Amino acid sequence: FIYGTGFDETHKEIEEKDLHHSHYGPDSEHDIADRAHGKTREQVLHEKRAGKIDLSKGPKPYGWFEEHPLDGGMVPPKVVRVDPFFMDVAPVSNKEFGKFVRATYYETEAEKFGWSFVLSSFLPNAENLHEAEVDPEAEDWVAVDGAYWRNPEGPGTSYKYRENHPVVHVSHRDAAEYCTWVGKRLPGEREWEAAARGGNVGPKNRTLYVWGDDQTTDAAKEYANLWGDGDFPWDNKAEDGWRATSPVKTFKPNLFGLYDMTGNVWEWQRGGKHKKRIVRGGSYVDSLDGSFNHAATLGVRATLHGTTTTGNVGFRCVKSPKRKEEFHWVYDNEGSGTAELVLEDEQGNRKQRQTQQNQQPQPIDIYEDDDEFDEEVIHDPTQPRPDETRKRVLAVKPRTVRSDELLVGLKY
Repeated sequence: FIYGTGFDETHKEIEEKDLHHSHYGPDSEHDIADRAHGKTREQVLHEKRAGKIDLSKGPKPYGWFEEHPLDGGMVPPKVVRVDPFFMDVAPVSNKEFGKFVRATYYETEAEKFGWSFVLSSFLPNAENLHEAEVDPEAEDWVAVDGAYWRNPEGPGTSYKYRENHPVVHVSHRDAAEYCTWVGKRLPGEREWEAAARGGNVGPKNRTLYVWGDDQTTDAAKEYANLWGDGDFPWDNKAEDGWRATSPVKTFKPNLFGLYDMTGNVWEWQRGGKHKKRIVRGGSYVDSLDGSFNHAATLGVRATLHGTTTTGNVGFRCVKSPKRKEEFHWVYDNEGSGTAELVLEDEQGNRKQRQTQQNQQPQPIDIYEDDDEFDEEVIHDPTQPRPDETRKRVLAVKPRTVRSDELLVGLKY
């Protein structure tokens, strides 16, 4: 699918055939080359190594890419590939996280540190605004002592009437620990975007938002919990019905049946570095056009320190399908010096041929069904002669992935 910001129009230049290009070879694990621009990945790498780049901007760390100023997405968009996976239909709620805490006696990092960030307009006591410390990079977020997932706005507040809301004030480690406890993991950001786009992944059907390209609040309020038309951070008109977090599954899902892929809370992603962990999806403090905070598009992206805990960051879990290799029987003539090992797929098409001289030790087991030759026994013409006996080899079908799991969620 085409991965990256929605504001860059160069994704329309990518040809449809690139989305279906089967990429093989020594570089098969990397991104598919953008053939629409006339350059293969090898040519791009050669240009970089040959010095045809602007070195005045200085070296960049591994994984760096240019970010769009409105939504933080990759510029320019490019074709990437993800393996099949299952995804939770909604973010993890306070009720679900509470089960984890009670079962494991887990203590979140916000509890260990003794404070967490709360939006300034949500402070229970306005006097605290002048006394408390604020985030130097986001002055509207105030460090409140005693704020954590059970007390979202600090002492005197409770999550009891918000059990179905997404859990917040959790760090990247807290999210990863929960996912491990339930036998899942955090999603990769490419997996997350593939799921968020709900099938609208090509150059012709790719949209800015779940509902299309309409940037009006009337269109967005049916699908996402965002700030709306009011002035941030004091005037939230609650056009969508909520000033802060909303219960999961409140708004309409995308085409894959996934809820809150835009707005409500940012969601921690797998990967990144400890000082720059990745979050995707936007939250209730974001706007549609990026006039304040981030533009909550399907390509919206931001990074936070791994220990950051705030009132607008949560997570959801994914799971890779169980992989099993399928085996089938193939035959080769035992007495022939030109014998071949032929692998066939489910439709009977021959996929691979290997001569006995070049045959690799791929077969894992060998069974011989040779009939013992007995001179006193008259040969049955309906049976193969002893000199025509075939050896049966148990071979592995190439690139076979199957899963018998039944999970509520997405298989992409």
